[in-house]
Amino acid sequence: MVSGVTHAPILPDVLHTVRYASTCLSSCTAVCTEPPQSESRSRRMNIGILGTGGMAAALGGAWTAAGHDVVIGGRNQERAEQTAGRIGAAGHGSLADAAGRGEVVLVAVPAAEAPQLVGGLAGSLAGRTVIDCTNSLVPTSDGLMLNTGGTTSVARQLAAAAPDAHVVKAFNLCHVSIWTLRPPTFEGVPLAVPYCADHAEAAAATETLISSIGCTPAPSGGLARAAYLEATAALAIGLWWAGHQPRTAFPSLAEAPHR
Repeated sequence: MVSGVTHAPILPDVLHTVRYASTCLSSCTAVCTEPPQSESRSRRMNIGILGTGGMAAALGGAWTAAGHDVVIGGRNQERAEQTAGRIGAAGHGSLADAAGRGEVVLVAVPAAEAPQLVGGLAGSLAGRTVIDCTNSLVPTSDGLMLNTGGTTSVARQLAAAAPDAHVVKAFNLCHVSIWTLRPPTFEGVPLAVPYCADHAEAAAATETLISSIGCTPAPSGGLARAAYLEATAALAIGLWWAGHQPRTAFPSLAEAPHR
C-alpha cells in the first residue's frame, strides 16, 4: 500500500479523450440547484478503481482530496503503485484487490476490455456499486460513432457480465482534465453529473461521490437509459473535434421564455 502527494493536472491527448470519455458537456450540463447536503458530502467511502490511466488518476485524485479511501488496482503493479502515489491514494494492488476493497468500484479501463474484465471479477463485485465511466467510440467518415453494436450500452454489458453487481453509468461526459478541478465550477455554477442507475443504494452512493467533489447529481433514469449518456458523449466529442462548443446547444432554463 502506498500514499503520496496530490497529482498535477492531467493533460491527456486525443486518444485518451476517445478511450476514457471525453469532451466536456461541463458548462452546458451545469444546472442551478440547491447545494448538496453536507451529510452526503461528508460521508467517507471506500472506493476501488479498476485501471491506472487518466480517468483512474483524475477521479481517484478528486475522491482522495474529498476524504474518501481509494485503492488503485491494475494488471501492472508498478503502474498501480505510481498512480496511487501521484494522487495520495490509500493503497494499490491487483484488479482483484481493488474490486474486493471498495464498497464502490470504478471501472476506468478501455471500454472494449471492460465487459470481460468485469466478468472475471463478478464474484468480488457482487453486491457492490460498480460505476462505468467508459465510452465505446470509433472514428468514421460520418464522425464519431458508438461501437456497441447499436443495441445496448457498455453499462448494460457490464451488468450482464456481473449480474449481482449494481452497475451505474456516470462520469462519462467530461474530459478527464475536468476532474482535476477543485471543484469543477463553471460561471459560478457547479458541474452537473448525469447518471443512470437501477438500484436505489447504488444511486445514493453515486450521488455521495458526485456531491463530495462539489458537483451536482443529475439523475437520468434507469440503466436502460445509459445508452443515451453514451450517445450524448459521442455527439459532444464530435462537435468538439469539429471546433464547436457543445454547451451552446443547451441554453439555460433560466434563459427560456416563460410560458
